[in-house]
Amino acid sequence: MRKKIVAGNWKMNNDLSLTEGLITDLKLQSKTSDAQVMVAPTFTNLWPAFQSLRETDIEVVAQNMHFAENGAYTGEISASMLKSVGVKTVILGHSERRAYFNETDELLAKKVDAALNNEMTVIFCFGEELGDRKSGNHEHVVESQIKNALFHLEASAFSNIILAYEPVWAIGTGETASPEQAQDMHAFIRTTLANKYGSEVADSVSILYGGSVKPNNAKEIFSKPDVDGGLIGGASLKAEDFFAIVNAF
Repeated sequence: MRKKIVAGNWKMNNDLSLTEGLITDLKLQSKTSDAQVMVAPTFTNLWPAFQSLRETDIEVVAQNMHFAENGAYTGEISASMLKSVGVKTVILGHSERRAYFNETDELLAKKVDAALNNEMTVIFCFGEELGDRKSGNHEHVVESQIKNALFHLEASAFSNIILAYEPVWAIGTGETASPEQAQDMHAFIRTTLANKYGSEVADSVSILYGGSVKPNNAKEIFSKPDVDGGLIGGASLKAEDFFAIVNAF
C-alpha cells in the first residue's frame, strides 16, 4: 500500500526563532490520519529542527542539495552533510529551483543519483507552466521531466523516490487546478511509470500534489485515487492550517 504523505516546504522563510516557534506549535497539534508528516526548514535550521522533532513522528527534510560529495562549490551542501545532521530525505527539482536557478533535467539526474548513492529518499518535483497547460502540451512536458531525470534508474531505486507534481501555473498565481485535473495528471504519471517499469513499481510510488493545497480543498484533492498527499508551501507555515491538511485524509 502506498504511503500517504504531507510535506511542508518552508522555502526561504523563518529565522531560527520563528522556526522554533513553528515547531512548538506543530508539536501541540494532534494527528488523526495515518499520513507521514515531513517539514523542510531552511538549511541553517535543519539541525535544531531535527533535534526538536527527533522524538516525534515528524520527519525533517532538506529543500535542496548539490550533486558532488565535496569540493570547490562555495555555498553548496552535500548529501553526506545533510545526513550528518539527521536528514535522510531531500526535495529535488522544485519549480523555483528550475525557474530561478536554471536547474535542468540533466543536472537533476545527477542530484538524484547522489542522493540515492547516499541512501537518501528523494522527493522529486516536476510540472508544467501555464503556457504548457493552455497549449495542451502539459503531459509531454511532465513526461519529459520524469524521463530525463529518472528513467536511467533501476526499478529498485523507486522504493526511495516520492514524486511531487507541481502545476506551476497554480502556485501563488490565483489560478487553481481542480481536483479532477490533479487526478488526471497523477493517473498519467502513474501510467508513464508503468510503461517503463511495470505496474508493480507504478502502484507503489507515492505521488504528491503541489498546487496550492489548503485546508478548504485538501480533503477533495486527497480523495482522488492517484493523489497520495501534498507538498505544501504557504499553508505549511501555520501549524493549525498544516495539520488541518494532514488530517484531511
